[in-house]
Amino acid sequence: MRALWSLVLIVGIWASTAPVSADSIVERVKERGVLYCGGVARPGLADQSSGAGWQGLEIDIGRAIAEAVLSSPDKVDFHEYATETDFADGATSDDVLFLTGSEISDHHLAGLIVPGPPVFVESQGVMVSGDSDIQRLNDLRNRTVCFLIGSPSERGLNAFSDRTGYNIFRRPFSEVGEMVDAYAARNCEAIVGEITDLAAVRNEAEVRHLASRILPETLADFPVIAATGTVDAKWSSLVAWTVYTLISGERRESPWYAGGAGAMPADAPELGLAAGWQKAVLEAVGDYGDIVRRNLGPGSALNLDRGSYGNRVEPGFLLSPYLD
Repeated sequence: MRALWSLVLIVGIWASTAPVSADSIVERVKERGVLYCGGVARPGLADQSSGAGWQGLEIDIGRAIAEAVLSSPDKVDFHEYATETDFADGATSDDVLFLTGSEISDHHLAGLIVPGPPVFVESQGVMVSGDSDIQRLNDLRNRTVCFLIGSPSERGLNAFSDRTGYNIFRRPFSEVGEMVDAYAARNCEAIVGEITDLAAVRNEAEVRHLASRILPETLADFPVIAATGTVDAKWSSLVAWTVYTLISGERRESPWYAGGAGAMPADAPELGLAAGWQKAVLEAVGDYGDIVRRNLGPGSALNLDRGSYGNRVEPGFLLSPYLD
């Protein structure tokens, strides 16, 4: 019996320290030499309007994972999800998927993915002209508000109206261009949409003369998560720890707690990660705050203040494990 238990112990120790198997996603990515990512195009998150290829927060998250696995942040191939086929194919072929709850539900992906950590908190917001007297959501009572038919923003606006009992003159559009033209002509006192889309609309030539602003209150907030396939739990763990490293890395060191790469040490050779990988990731792409500033924050093209998508270090909704 003692011999049997010794054998079990030896096998258990071997299994816990064995290298990553050859058919793991880590080994597949290393052999391929590039990380495959996919998601829906969103300004500031995944966008190629600048003509310089795909750029944005999601691409930088992918670059961080590529640095962790391939020791190079540039070995990332991003795929846009725009059709039903894209979602179906991406759920089984991409290494990392950036998805919202609605996208997971609409495309029946719940059984095909492991829902990972949030990488961004998107919001349904309201934009008005700079000279408007609308300052808060409550000021939308008896105002003309434009929206896209069938969009989540329409649902958010209707929910707000139902909850408050406010009478809002709702003007629907089926095309973004038509809605933007109506807003630019001041036929809409406000428009609703995702805050990243509104920030991009604010930059369009026909709207710039309005000096538009986005209200600080939101109609709804929802996360964009880093999801992975269900076939490799170690890969899901690696992706999660990389995202958490970026978020916790924004925590500044003090005499009372660790910060930066030491805010949440995740030494994980079992995942195929080399010693010092967290420090290398933060040096390659910066922490979460750095990523936000260059893609979404003041000084970027979108010029958005950090609100719901802020780190809990500030305030915001994003929170990751750290040494408490």
